[in-house]
Amino acid sequence: MSTTLDLVSSRAADDVSGYRSFDLGAFTFGRDDYFAHITWPVTGGKRHSHTVAIDYFLRALMRDVAWGFFYGWVNFDHVFGTRNLYGSVEMYAGRYNEALHENGLSYVETFETPRILATFKAILADWTNAGFDPFAAPMETSTSVFGPKNGDNLEAIDRNRIATRRMPGLPGDSPLRNDETGYAINRAFHDVPQDEPEIEAEPGFEGELHAFNLFKYLSRSDVTWNPSVTGVCKASLACPTTEEFILPIIHGNDRVEWFIQLSDHIVWDVQDKETGKPRARVTMRAGDVAAMPADIRHQGYSPKRSMLYVWENATPNLPQLYETGRLKPYPIEF
Repeated sequence: MSTTLDLVSSRAADDVSGYRSFDLGAFTFGRDDYFAHITWPVTGGKRHSHTVAIDYFLRALMRDVAWGFFYGWVNFDHVFGTRNLYGSVEMYAGRYNEALHENGLSYVETFETPRILATFKAILADWTNAGFDPFAAPMETSTSVFGPKNGDNLEAIDRNRIATRRMPGLPGDSPLRNDETGYAINRAFHDVPQDEPEIEAEPGFEGELHAFNLFKYLSRSDVTWNPSVTGVCKASLACPTTEEFILPIIHGNDRVEWFIQLSDHIVWDVQDKETGKPRARVTMRAGDVAAMPADIRHQGYSPKRSMLYVWENATPNLPQLYETGRLKPYPIEF
């Protein structure tokens, strides 16, 4: 994975584990056979530490890097995460955990995006062992993530995110269309029809009308919990995805996010964005539609690989409109 090395501060690999440790501002990152360890300064000149299972940490880190820190908060768990300020990134520990924050154990530091991105990429490259794919469902990758340093998997963590320039199937859509790169049908979707729609255009409109089989497209996805942009209309993004196991992050919204469940089902835990207090538990089955408000965080559980259509509004000033109260955090009042 390519990084700007002069932006990365790391220490020599540990003699026992073989992994490097990294510093970013006042934060430190280290790992052993099973865990990632994060420390930060707290009051009284002391440091506080937090431990995350290494497979969970790398899956969350992979999404944060691949998504460019996404819209709003990317909580790795209930303690550590990042907040996209669009040009810079706020990294926090305990700030949005009510108990830690109220007891003076939280810390926040802001970094220019290139610096934090370079550090996160370097951690991924060093801490991801051969055979482990942080984008894959647990049953689709090895357990080599655990144990001492053993090679790398740059191919997996460097894969290009599929983002079409036009609707899939139109000339010039993308060099990464699933059905043109030889991606196999995922084991969970062998019952998904692979035929494409038949188009009958009125004379004179040939080439101006197009349709494609979205279910076929998604059935060949080789990643989980990674939205693929399949349509763009000004600031409106169509980002369908396939989901299996647990969403590796707890996403804190800075805008309303719409979900349409296309197949099977997902259970969502919804919490208050600032405190993490439970707000709701939502079970979405095929055909259900839900709006995730701008003042919550959410994490999904998909017991079987499912298809989810995510609609994102990429209007640049949306976070400010919600934070200043000019827009309510939910799309409708009943």
